[in-house]
Amino acid sequence: MARALDRRRFLASSAAAIAAPAMIPSSVFGQGRPAPSERINLAVIGLGGNGSGTLTNFLGKKEVQVVAVCDVHDQHYRDNTSGRTYGREPGRQAVEKRYAEDMASGTYKGCDAYADFREVCARDDIDAVVVATPDHWHALITLAALRNGKDVYCEKPVTHLFGEGQAVYREVESQKAVFQTGSQQRSEIRFRIAVEVALNELIGKIHTVEVGLPPGHSKPQTELVDPTDPPAGLDYDLWCGPSEALPYIHARHHRNWRWHLSYGGGQIMDWIGHHNDIAHWGLGMDESGPEKVEAIGWTYPDTEIYNAPVDYEIRSTFANGVTSTISSKNQRGTKWIGDNGWVYVDRGKIECSNREWLQEKYDRGAIKTYESNDHRQNFLDCIRSREACIAPAETAHRSVTPGHLGYVSQALGRPVKWDPATENVIDDDEADKLLKAVNYRDGWSLA
Repeated sequence: MARALDRRRFLASSAAAIAAPAMIPSSVFGQGRPAPSERINLAVIGLGGNGSGTLTNFLGKKEVQVVAVCDVHDQHYRDNTSGRTYGREPGRQAVEKRYAEDMASGTYKGCDAYADFREVCARDDIDAVVVATPDHWHALITLAALRNGKDVYCEKPVTHLFGEGQAVYREVESQKAVFQTGSQQRSEIRFRIAVEVALNELIGKIHTVEVGLPPGHSKPQTELVDPTDPPAGLDYDLWCGPSEALPYIHARHHRNWRWHLSYGGGQIMDWIGHHNDIAHWGLGMDESGPEKVEAIGWTYPDTEIYNAPVDYEIRSTFANGVTSTISSKNQRGTKWIGDNGWVYVDRGKIECSNREWLQEKYDRGAIKTYESNDHRQNFLDCIRSREACIAPAETAHRSVTPGHLGYVSQALGRPVKWDPATENVIDDDEADKLLKAVNYRDGWSLA
């Protein structure tokens, strides 16, 4: 860890040196790209759809060089048996194609490909790790990276289980690491404008928030529904990792792992780190949360392959009197409603009771939000500056906590009273124990 931290300090100091006028001409490095020794060495773990897209984005950053990729599957298709390939071998090929000139000149030695994340995290020449695996792996890989002195970019939801989320944000703080959650909406201007309208109470005192998420899936998402042997090139036992090792079914693998609670949290947890994250931001609740949560009207699939809810509502009440609903029946996105108006935002769309407030140059008030216009670049900038990213670990954990509490409320059939300051369920030991349970398979532990 010491060597990784020493390299981190070097990168920060070298960035300051490069920024100083006339100290080092950019021509020395060729088209303004830092020398290899001053680039951030990055590894990407998890190379399905999201991971491959994130890899492509980082490959376009001049201050980065990807030196390792990792996936338990060597090569696969996302859905059936055709189209674009994913996995560690296509990932490695994409990296080496991008750096072909550097390889030819000898300034880049090539990209190493791994099946086991532990080998990646143990390398002392890696500065930062991207975690883009299925949700049930987020915590253990993130913790391994942090404990080996790495900074981490982790896709949302930040963790699969509530107890994992607490472990991650506390470890980030302990290690003084830079952490970015892949809740990229925080780096999009429409969401920033909507949040400023809400925070400055241009719509008056907020009393209601509506968070709309997609419904779940009632039926299998592919025709391949029978249990089979795992495909060649996939270490399925390692893919299952700390979670239950269910029989391999194609309709429950790749993008469709999300609909079984052993590996994901259904549409609730897949999307809550986006739209409820924005809702909390606009309420000033990034380090807090509701005081009461209740699951209402949940329905379930017609297939045993999935067990996450299809339709759902999570009703939350905050100490300031605001009521929030997170529901598959709400309009997709986030809407704050106040005494004097409302503001609504979704990807590619923003609406308000007074459109003047939405003009980019309009002064919405004294409260200004953290400004980032490139989520991955924000992570890289903060690696060098050691400042907090726009979507840090605790904020991400707090944003998804109502989802965890909703699952507890649904399981027990009663509302849950919550103390956001201490992160404890009030007067309900059964609910608190269920919320914080981390039941891993033998051989895996948060420690």
